[in-house]
Amino acid sequence: MRAAQVVTPTGPLDVVVNDVPEPTPGPDDVLVEVHSVGVSFPDLLLSRGEYQMKPEPPFNLGVDFAGEVLDPGSSDLVVGQRVAGVAGWGNAAERVASPKTWTFPLPDVSSYDEGAALPMNYLTAQFALKDRGSVREGDTVLVHGAAGGVGTATIQVAKGYGARTIAVVSTEEKAEVARRAGADEAVLVDGFKDRVKELTGGRGVDIVLDVVGGDLFTDSLRCLAEQGRLLVVGFAAGQGIPEVKVNRLLLNNIDVRGVGWGAYAMTRQDFMQQQWAELVPMIESGVVKPPIGATYALEDFGRALVDMDERRTLGKSVVRVR
Repeated sequence: MRAAQVVTPTGPLDVVVNDVPEPTPGPDDVLVEVHSVGVSFPDLLLSRGEYQMKPEPPFNLGVDFAGEVLDPGSSDLVVGQRVAGVAGWGNAAERVASPKTWTFPLPDVSSYDEGAALPMNYLTAQFALKDRGSVREGDTVLVHGAAGGVGTATIQVAKGYGARTIAVVSTEEKAEVARRAGADEAVLVDGFKDRVKELTGGRGVDIVLDVVGGDLFTDSLRCLAEQGRLLVVGFAAGQGIPEVKVNRLLLNNIDVRGVGWGAYAMTRQDFMQQQWAELVPMIESGVVKPPIGATYALEDFGRALVDMDERRTLGKSVVRVR
């Protein structure tokens, strides 16, 4: 069978499609015929050998996927059932053996492409907002990088919890993507702090989700209302790790909270299944519907990563395996 592999961790242009052995499911695995694979930032880091987890090459890329059950193993799934799943890597292949705790029934309203866009981004957003952000109905949530995969997921999950959302983006084109994803307002990153103050009547926002970091961090803190929470998800700006002057936290009773979903969720039995169960009503109601950007063939996985790295993609990119 075919799989997109890292043979040498020298970057996305060196990702290749190879013939690899068929997977051998363990007793707690589900054998799945893969239809679509999400393109994710960890894939880019893995292709460069820069991810915190460092599998020994050659290894298959692919964090999240959607497909059809071939053998349910000891799970409650059935042969032919549509599913989505997630792992640290390894799912960009024609067939995968996916741990049953990381494999989820895909609602009928979702396509395979949408299913491949759901697990990592939407489970991250749900964990960030509920477990780390203590989101409540009526909160206002500010989302940086709002036209990307995690950004659009956060907008939609926040709406599912009854929150108001303000998207921060770099261009008008990306603002339109954020609005289509469900954002109540979208503002350009230049001068966003003052615009957010206007939109909130000077109060500020309850939650900031920050996947960007860099120079935006201090102004993000200044956007918080009293008892607001800034959720640190990543540092896509690549400008180094921001530092917090803790007197800001003291004066306004605000928090900075880390969001490390993968390491937390993958070491807790059934945690992801509980998260998925909370997302399913949002998916079935249409509040959660991943905006699919570009689609690629399996042979073009490396090009998909380059396009993501150069910020040419809007929404979630997907690789179609079949």
